[in-house]
Amino acid sequence: MVVPPLWAGMELLDERPVPEEAHAVKREARQFAAEHIAPNAADYFESGEYPHDILEAGMDAGLVAQDIGEEYGGKGFSLQQVLAIAEEFYRADAGIALTLQLASFGAEILEDHGDDELKEEYLRPVAENEQITGLAVSEPDTGSDLAGMTTTAEKEGDEWVLNGEKYWIGNGVEADWVTVYAKTGDDPDNRYGNYSLFVVPTDTDGYDAEHIPEKMAFRASKQAHVTFEDCRIPEENLIGVEGAGFYMLAEFFNHGRVVVAGHGIGLAAAAIEEAWEFVHDREAFGRSVDEFQAVQHKLADMRTEFESARALTWRAADQVANNDDAGFWAAMAKLKATEVSTDCAQKGMQLHGGRSVLTDRRIARVYRDVRVPVIYEGANDIQRNLVYNQAPK
Repeated sequence: MVVPPLWAGMELLDERPVPEEAHAVKREARQFAAEHIAPNAADYFESGEYPHDILEAGMDAGLVAQDIGEEYGGKGFSLQQVLAIAEEFYRADAGIALTLQLASFGAEILEDHGDDELKEEYLRPVAENEQITGLAVSEPDTGSDLAGMTTTAEKEGDEWVLNGEKYWIGNGVEADWVTVYAKTGDDPDNRYGNYSLFVVPTDTDGYDAEHIPEKMAFRASKQAHVTFEDCRIPEENLIGVEGAGFYMLAEFFNHGRVVVAGHGIGLAAAAIEEAWEFVHDREAFGRSVDEFQAVQHKLADMRTEFESARALTWRAADQVANNDDAGFWAAMAKLKATEVSTDCAQKGMQLHGGRSVLTDRRIARVYRDVRVPVIYEGANDIQRNLVYNQAPK
């Protein structure tokens, strides 16, 4: 196994909290990250290009879109297996990692709630790495308020007609089809029952997507501004039943937020590794920087918070997998892990001193990347609301 020297010397992402079922895929993900992601991270961050070659390599390695069940051509990776992959990939580079994990984003909703014909038509090509997908929920003026979206789907004969806009849509340009969250009702007394989910092929007339402007972080992943103008799809492309979209998404995001916690864990590990290496290789005032107590305390705080967040994340994975107070645990893990990653990156920047602002430094990339997971899959103040409101009584 190819492992960077520092990773071999400081084992932050050890297997002890990871269930045995996820050990093998975790090791595969680590080797893949060391061979394909880490060596190319700086170049892709600088160029902002889509990493087609690494995505194809991930497909060849059997690490992309394999959360889809065996019945439809995937490996049926569990939540714990997807989490194990996430923390390894995100330690190597967040932008490339997101591209790899977005290839099947939203497919879980179709697998859990779609009819057999729809699943056979759309899931199998993704599981067999012939297509990629995306999930279109957020809009230009609305993000975390799922009952405030304005994109509509109106029934006309045997078709649904979509109109509106979506924003921040991963793979909105690259995907072969996307799962779209749209308003199908207007009952003021049932705000959460007014939304449905649809499979929309991206070559459908009335679907238009363009990449959003350059981002300061996650630069190897691509998000899009999508517009629907009288975009007509067959009535069979409704997932599940009309009016159930909000509740399907809530269930999906419980799983997703645990994986996003893994994003935070991987990024925090990267920040700690960089800080540890830097202070042990640098001298000041006639001695190694790591000998200063103030430096030691920062590193101690980083490691302590990291271990706390990682333990919580793996506990949450078990709780969510067993549907045991899933919303509470998912929100808490996402909140804790992503905020620990921002704190570790901040401390890592301080320990690097002036060199922290050099754009070719890994710590500088991590510092920018950690600003993103605190926002997606529900901003962290929304997670605080969920933790409070869904706490077991």
